[in-house]
Amino acid sequence: MEDRKARWYGGRAPGCRPAATPTGARLLWHDPALWVCGDWQPEHVRTMELGSARIAVLGPCSATEHDIARALAVPELATVARTWAGSHTVVRLTERGRVEVLADAGAASPLYTVSTPDGPVWGSSSLALSSLAGGRVDTGWLAAYLRDKHSPAADRSAWAGVAPVPAGHLLTLDAEGGPSFTRWWSPRKRTPRAASEALRQALGEGVRVRVEGVTATSDLAGMDSTTVTLLAAQYGPITGVTVHPAGVTSGGDMRYAQALNVSGLTRTPFPLGARHLPFTAADVPLPATDEPAPSTAVWALLSDQLVTMAAAGSVCHLTGDGGDNLFLSTPAHLASLARSGNWMRMFGDARDWARLRRQSPRPLIAAALRGNAYRIGRADFGRPKWLAAPVPRVTTTTGPDADTALVTELRTVARSAYSELQLADALGLALGNPYFDGAVLDAVVSAPVDQRYSARRYKPMLADTFADLLPDEHRTRAAKGLMVGDFHLGLRTNRSRVLGLADGRLAALGLVKPEPLRATVHAAALGAETIWPPMLSALAAEAWLEAVERSPGTEWTHAAATPAGAR
Repeated sequence: MEDRKARWYGGRAPGCRPAATPTGARLLWHDPALWVCGDWQPEHVRTMELGSARIAVLGPCSATEHDIARALAVPELATVARTWAGSHTVVRLTERGRVEVLADAGAASPLYTVSTPDGPVWGSSSLALSSLAGGRVDTGWLAAYLRDKHSPAADRSAWAGVAPVPAGHLLTLDAEGGPSFTRWWSPRKRTPRAASEALRQALGEGVRVRVEGVTATSDLAGMDSTTVTLLAAQYGPITGVTVHPAGVTSGGDMRYAQALNVSGLTRTPFPLGARHLPFTAADVPLPATDEPAPSTAVWALLSDQLVTMAAAGSVCHLTGDGGDNLFLSTPAHLASLARSGNWMRMFGDARDWARLRRQSPRPLIAAALRGNAYRIGRADFGRPKWLAAPVPRVTTTTGPDADTALVTELRTVARSAYSELQLADALGLALGNPYFDGAVLDAVVSAPVDQRYSARRYKPMLADTFADLLPDEHRTRAAKGLMVGDFHLGLRTNRSRVLGLADGRLAALGLVKPEPLRATVHAAALGAETIWPPMLSALAAEAWLEAVERSPGTEWTHAAATPAGAR
């Protein structure tokens, strides 16, 4: 596999002493430095100057040149940039010499900072910045991840000394002190029609700025990926890829993909064989990422798919990731109904959701009365028996606000999904997850509860917003293909390899007890009832540590960086 430079960007505070920049970086600005690393599409790295003021938009973004010029001149950067679709970071150097970095609302483009003797440094990769802080894993963050990856230590990163910039905040750097953060985004309410219009604009533009003018592919499976694929077909040819078991050419996702007949769309099946089973050793070594990637267990499948598409000329691959989090969320609104005293609606909705899940409504009602929207309908697996390290206190979302619960959940998943983009980068393909875009989150969370939550309809807001685009059978579809059986088979087939992961780097760090973890793996392989998420997190973390160990890390140099415009 070709050695590819990781794609990321970063910069320094003004007034810093002459300091190192990443080796091979392309310098966009001097004093203070702003750089990009890796191979970027030209339209995803845009800069503009006006006098001593400068602005850069990094990543796929719907802003026009006129929009960028406005953002360069307005007093408050977010007043203009908050409406831009896509997944990007906006950086502005003001005439007073202050650096402003706008972190997107959805955490799809995460940012981090690190303190160095030469002043603070910020960047879009915690892994890259970690080499400035000793390159040590933050075992506290990792312990919280192993306890529950959906409730991580939000004020820490996977790397000691590297701190996250809160999503939806403005990072400000000046010559007089350390970094400061100001919240620029908060949910706002819209009418049902306005919310749907905002969603259509945000998702449509988010797709366009990724695929327009390039060869693109997409997942083609459930309603989320189908919607994205049909939007992409409006801006040029798109190849929709549907994975399916080898020899099975009808039914499931294949049935729905075959039913689509849209101009610009080419349907391509991707048959799965034994070499694609979860936990199988892949032909391509797992690349190092900021944190453990969600798809680590299925890397053999994902890497083969990505390599195949890149070899066919694809520049960008779109997924439907994030759609479930936005449109198939837990019934968190029950807490809001209980708090407002809307008892009839609360009891009725709880009964409907319980019937859908084939369970008693009592747990849902009890959780609603306790008023913690984030925990309604969410399983708490408890502390795994094999977790050996203490878990730091984690700030959790509480209260009856369903919007806050939705935003918190989406940001956690989006930040984690960024590691998937890094995996694809290593194989020469830009991965696009438009459902994680900040403008999409802004549109969805602005919708009234009735428009978003339903136990009687599948993803009502998405289906209604794109009713003219989705065929009837896709809008009425209530599920998509699952791979639960593949995980059982993959674990049985690769049991020896997986057992080897149970007594490795995590154990050496004192984070896991090998014997209880091995017992859990054995039981799962034999078909015993197993709580999969904690076990998968442990195996992903072990594989991640191994990948990081193989990685050469980011090198920094005081030599002149590559001039702007060079490749």
